[in-house]
Amino acid sequence: MILIAGLGNPGKDYELTRHNVGFLIVNKFAESLCNVKFYSKFKSQIAITDFNSEKIILLKPQTFMNESGSAISLALNFYKNEINQILVVHDDIDLEFGVIKFKENGGTAGHKGLDSIAQSIGNCDFDRLRFGVGRPPGLKEAANYVLKKFNKNELKKLDIFIDLSVCAIKDYISNGINYCMNKYN
Repeated sequence: MILIAGLGNPGKDYELTRHNVGFLIVNKFAESLCNVKFYSKFKSQIAITDFNSEKIILLKPQTFMNESGSAISLALNFYKNEINQILVVHDDIDLEFGVIKFKENGGTAGHKGLDSIAQSIGNCDFDRLRFGVGRPPGLKEAANYVLKKFNKNELKKLDIFIDLSVCAIKDYISNGINYCMNKYN
């Protein structure tokens, strides 16, 4: 079983912000599979589905970003040994807008959602799909920048990049992290 967690913040105020790109990608992935319904469990919106003969748990924590780990930890504790892979989908200011990269394990680069997950589960042994949202302009703080909505130019291209991310997740499920790092990085 693969747990795919898209990171974001709950509520309408955050819907199209850079920090919520994990939610956007997981939602689009669910739509691509048809008839996937989310429901509330583990302080999250979750859905259980199948893709390419693999059982998948889609999870969108309904805590705020810096508490994402508590929701993921609840799901891991419930499913215990059934989950053999974790993919966390999140925004990344160190990548240009729309660039996606896979990462296997490793540090959190100061991302509050990843910090929370690492702290809650006690390690950084999870894969990531990093979605570039670009660096904040000028001296703008990263925390404020990621909570801003995508601009008009970004919105024009966002669906294309999200579709690419959905294809990348399907490749991850079918072919694994090493294949994806070679193909998308």
